[in-house]
Amino acid sequence: MSLLSAEAGEQGEHTLKRSLGAVNLITLGIGAIIGAGIFVLTGTAAAENAGPAVSLSFVLAGITCAFAGLCYAEFASIIPIAGSAYTYGYATLGEFVAWIIGWDLCLEYGFGAATVAAGWSGYLASLLAQFHIYIPPQFTATPGTKLVFFQNEWMPLTSLPAGMDASHLQQATGLFNLVALLAILAVTTILVIGIKESANLNSVIVFVKLGVVGIFIVVGGWFLIQHPSLAAMNWHPFIPASTGSGHFGINGIAVGAASVFFAYIGFDAVSTAAQEARNPQKDMPIGILGSLVVCTILYIIVSTILTGLVKYTNLDVAAPVAIGIKATGVGWGELLVNIGAVFGLGTVMLVMLLGQSRVFFSMSKDGLLPKWASDIHPRFRTPWISTILVGAIVAVMPAFMNIQQLSKLVNIGTLLAFTIVSAGVWVLRVREPNLPRPFKTPFVPLVPILGIGSALFLMTRLPLITWKVMIGWLLFGLVIYFTYSRKHSKVQALSEKVVAGD
Repeated sequence: MSLLSAEAGEQGEHTLKRSLGAVNLITLGIGAIIGAGIFVLTGTAAAENAGPAVSLSFVLAGITCAFAGLCYAEFASIIPIAGSAYTYGYATLGEFVAWIIGWDLCLEYGFGAATVAAGWSGYLASLLAQFHIYIPPQFTATPGTKLVFFQNEWMPLTSLPAGMDASHLQQATGLFNLVALLAILAVTTILVIGIKESANLNSVIVFVKLGVVGIFIVVGGWFLIQHPSLAAMNWHPFIPASTGSGHFGINGIAVGAASVFFAYIGFDAVSTAAQEARNPQKDMPIGILGSLVVCTILYIIVSTILTGLVKYTNLDVAAPVAIGIKATGVGWGELLVNIGAVFGLGTVMLVMLLGQSRVFFSMSKDGLLPKWASDIHPRFRTPWISTILVGAIVAVMPAFMNIQQLSKLVNIGTLLAFTIVSAGVWVLRVREPNLPRPFKTPFVPLVPILGIGSALFLMTRLPLITWKVMIGWLLFGLVIYFTYSRKHSKVQALSEKVVAGD
């Protein structure tokens, strides 16, 4: 704790620049949360898991996040250091657990940003098609993807209406997703230039996409008020009968909550910017809890309206909100949603890449990764080498890999982080009860216990493949830890000095 407190107070040209206020932090969180969740995952969770009760999935996910968010807020006020759950685990549960969660966060943010980049590519192609501008289809999809030109737009062959003969349509085969690759590289460049510039750009875009979400709520909500019979028909049955394996029923709501957890990475990412906040003890809790509350309310409203406008069985598409607003007959609605999705998913990529590079930065500062990962650019005051490395690796993923099915890997990583942070608050209260806490999690140990229990419960709702990949990734990380990290760890070096009597 003393080492971390000292690091939090460091100043000078070799430290991260403190330039973010409470509004920047809230919009940073909203920038990550309002994106893939509303524009993509809402429809999938409704169609595959929860039906119209997907709104209850968001309630369950939001409650789980609230428990973890209160714990994050306490840690962020005590330890305003870049690194999020990695740093909090380091302070309370030791270096080994910290390495596990830090390595896990790398998986979470990397696959998350890559998944969003693939979705962003699709929305951009759809938006440009509305102006009759077409990117060569071979460079908008992963290798081998079959594409067809239908209704003035290139789309995957699998997206055609059931039973439709595609033999008469113009066709193409994907080579690699150049659009997604360039998107990641562009966001990486913005992050290297500076966190202040990144946050200001993010703040502008957040207000744009919040406006688009607001228009959907107003237009869709007013349409349902005028057509109550449509809503009554589409909302019935509100909880469809279970068909097994997490499809519908009460268990489907829980599986739906686990599947949409991808949408809640945002408030975790806020805590990775703690060392760049002007007044972290005050602003970090506001940023974390403020973004969480705003976004959970919006998710519930949007999912309720969406399933009222369109039968849940028809929402397993790439752009469910566009389908929803199209059902209102408002012609400009689809255009606005595509614009909102392009901007919205862009900010999600920004915050996820910000988060991963800051975790690398913190792990390097602790000696667990090579020193170059924490090198600060002399002009921009950003961890430029780790940012560029992360961006280059992540850019390749959506270009050549179909990772839509791997989005659940992000969920299991997020939930594991929540579990460790919740446990860490409880442990720290026992070990150091008199530690100054500008923000205190209420009802300890009840809230941490509920945070641990709810996160572990949702983890059990995820497919087995997510557990296998996560365990494989962690085993690979342990090889690095025992061959490099332990030999270069600052904590290990300090312990050796103490033993030697220095």
